[in-house]
Amino acid sequence: MTHAPSPVDGWDASTRIGVVVPHADIGPEAELQAIAPASVSIHASRIHFAAMRPGGEMDEKIPHDPVRAFVEPPYLDQAVELLAASPLHALTLGFTSSSYALKAKGEKELYERLLPVTRNLPITGTTKAARAAFDALGAHRIAVVNPPWFDDTLSRQGADYFREFGYDVVYHGPCGLPSNQKAITPDNLSAWIRTTVAAHHPQAVLVAGNGIRAVGTIKTLENELGFNVVTANQVILWHALHLAGATTTAHGITDYGHLFTTTPKDSHT
Repeated sequence: MTHAPSPVDGWDASTRIGVVVPHADIGPEAELQAIAPASVSIHASRIHFAAMRPGGEMDEKIPHDPVRAFVEPPYLDQAVELLAASPLHALTLGFTSSSYALKAKGEKELYERLLPVTRNLPITGTTKAARAAFDALGAHRIAVVNPPWFDDTLSRQGADYFREFGYDVVYHGPCGLPSNQKAITPDNLSAWIRTTVAAHHPQAVLVAGNGIRAVGTIKTLENELGFNVVTANQVILWHALHLAGATTTAHGITDYGHLFTTTPKDSHT
């Protein structure tokens, strides 16, 4: 008797990536799943983020206290520990602004603090992965485009963070779009980068903030403007795949930027 093959059920994923996200934010999972090939599965853990309300609503500018609180113990540590208990291959933090607030030293201390609860799984996050991406791309002159819900102070902290590592930040700022996740599209974000950022001639632009809809801008902007486009969720997946030993899988991703043709340098793995 011949049996028909069973429908795909997702259990045979060769690489499983865990991501910690704010409780009301679907952006990281949506974009990671869009980029990931069928052999990669995405698994999320959530932490309450006081700047977000049910339905993903936020104030026009997010306050700074919740940004720091998001990465303070014990909640982040517990979320990472629970996520790491799963049969995963790498972990990532789907949140950008906390690293801005922590600065280089505080971010380093954060990853050191999390080591005991990661079950020895490699872990990355937006700014850590972005630095690996810039170095892999050979990009020293960078622009940082932040979500409209970041205020000027938070944006300046982001620029200062990257300058601590020696990058030439030729532009930074909140993008001039409505401060509402649902109002941002690849088209209007691309248009804003095209008209506001391109004139600064960066070697790479980082669209920071994991809650901003951004991965749909990458291919068009790179083809049109000639510089590399790195986005928060694109870069954490790229870095996590390499940390998980799935380099061949990463190189097989073709629609989300030149970044996926590169490999992190040894210092970032």
